[in-house]
Amino acid sequence: MTMDLKAYLHEKRLIVEQTLQDLMLTPQGLLAEHIEAMSYSLFAGGKRVRPILCIAAAESLGTDLNGLLPVAASLEFIHTYSLIHDDLPAMDNDELRRGKPTNHIVHGEAAAILAGDGLLTMAFEILSAPQLRPTISAEKQVRLIHILATAAGPQGMVGGQAIDIASEGKEIPFTTLRYLHSCKTGALITAAVQMGAVLGDADAEQYQAFTDYGRNIGLAFQIVDDLLNVESTTEQLGKAAGSDAELDKATYPAFFGVEETKKKALNAVAEAIRALDGFDGKADPLREIANYIYYRKR
Repeated sequence: MTMDLKAYLHEKRLIVEQTLQDLMLTPQGLLAEHIEAMSYSLFAGGKRVRPILCIAAAESLGTDLNGLLPVAASLEFIHTYSLIHDDLPAMDNDELRRGKPTNHIVHGEAAAILAGDGLLTMAFEILSAPQLRPTISAEKQVRLIHILATAAGPQGMVGGQAIDIASEGKEIPFTTLRYLHSCKTGALITAAVQMGAVLGDADAEQYQAFTDYGRNIGLAFQIVDDLLNVESTTEQLGKAAGSDAELDKATYPAFFGVEETKKKALNAVAEAIRALDGFDGKADPLREIANYIYYRKR
């Protein structure tokens, strides 16, 4: 019997939303405007794919949600910070995100930068909190912090963004594009699955399987993003369509054309699902999420 992925995603999304509400600071006093700017983007919508991947990976190893949710939520703090900064005038200069005005349009550029900084730093405040123990050991906390910091930093998301900005208007080899994608988008998605694996006490072989899965769905996610930027409207995307071409960015469709790019995305999804061959039905949400990433619309 095929699982109901729509119901699964809805259920987990509600759990993640409540966790984010519980963790986020209340706008008050001298910091009210700063917290409001952080909250504006954190609660602007989104599918919460990264926290859900973390949860699904842990659950596939038989782990329940007790003590896991703040760890999963930390991924959304990092992801939201990255979106705020990506949208800034000095970066992608976007005025829409998820169908709403971007943070700097609403709160101003300086406040948006600081909102991103605040969310980034809060992620590690959450991950290192003593309150997570004894549910999560100090050793696990350090490992989780290291995974997330590596994925978010110069060897991951930030490094990928730096390469992306530096490559605008230039011809780059495909190897550079693939590395860019693996850092900019793939690293945080892979980290989400790896963090779930750590929470689920994965052995070395299982951890590697989750890593392979994460890298492939991360690649598929960015390839589909490239496709959506070409094929969708601004209304469908919730952000400016066609912006990659306007910024003269290297993308999979630019290298291979739309049809060949779709094949590459499907191949990445197939490789991701194959990586889970050693897992039973508890990993079905991960398998279904891999397919969902290809067929998503925005």
